[in-house]
Amino acid sequence: MRFGAFVPQGWRLDLGGIPIEQHWDTMKSVAVTIERSGYESLFVYDHFHTVPVPTQEVTYEAWTLMAALAAVTDTVRLGQMCTCNSYRSPAYLAKVAASIDVISGGRVDMGIGAGWYVHEYDGYGYEFAKPSVRIGRLRESVEIMRRMWTEPEVDYDGRYYRLQGAICQPKPLQQPHIPLWIAGGGEELTLNVAARYAQYTNFADNIEEFVHKSEVLRKHCEDVGTDFHAITRTAHLLTVCEETEQGVEDRIAWIKSHVSQFAPRDRAERVGEAFRRMAGTPEQLVERLRRWEEVGMSYPILYFAEPAFDPSGLERFGREVIPALNN
Repeated sequence: MRFGAFVPQGWRLDLGGIPIEQHWDTMKSVAVTIERSGYESLFVYDHFHTVPVPTQEVTYEAWTLMAALAAVTDTVRLGQMCTCNSYRSPAYLAKVAASIDVISGGRVDMGIGAGWYVHEYDGYGYEFAKPSVRIGRLRESVEIMRRMWTEPEVDYDGRYYRLQGAICQPKPLQQPHIPLWIAGGGEELTLNVAARYAQYTNFADNIEEFVHKSEVLRKHCEDVGTDFHAITRTAHLLTVCEETEQGVEDRIAWIKSHVSQFAPRDRAERVGEAFRRMAGTPEQLVERLRRWEEVGMSYPILYFAEPAFDPSGLERFGREVIPALNN
């Protein structure tokens, strides 16, 4: 198994209570911890407003962090879960990603999806179009990015985007292009885009749904003539890793208490309970992840709520769980 982990950036209120002048040092420290603890990749979210409710707490912009984290790490890959296609033009995004790929020495992954957080769309003045339009734009954006990364000059005349003589220099270091993660489980449209273009997918946070979506993806791959087994299927899992079962309960209680400082208590309770699917001791987590592995999920991307305050769970997972699943 391969493993990724998130850097706290505020979106899930995971920098709440830390003075703003300490935010960057905190994020940088967690990124370095991820790199040295055996994870293959670090991830950030692409959002502007916090969850579970919009607040005045910080949310750092994803691609700004990609560049900054590229400069303070050496080997860990850099991903987003996931870039909202609506927030940047695809040609511009292709150039940003290519620039950071060079800065990082070829470590960028492009995670992209159609977008969903209506409050952000309204707040920042983006049209929240119907799903077929948002996913149609996603498909065209992926086509544009692939061409921008591989062709000297791009003309594109699509339904939603038009380019004339677009140049992307520098080109990415990675060949043939930056790996594409298509996020989302829409069965008719999104998974069809994934079947056509993705090197990685990300859908479902439970095994039953993952199995079902995988079969839908397999059918789309058969329809468009791509190799289903060439696509790495990943899952985004909220995670607690503690030494004892009591420690697990204490950590979940901490998550609820922390989030309740910024969001209504009922929402904070739901946030804490959402971690239970992948909450446990190292031995319990190994057992649960082996079940995921049996159904074809080979790359979990883990979100720990607490590393800005206490990185021990992140480190414990790297020390005890990752080696057990890589033997």
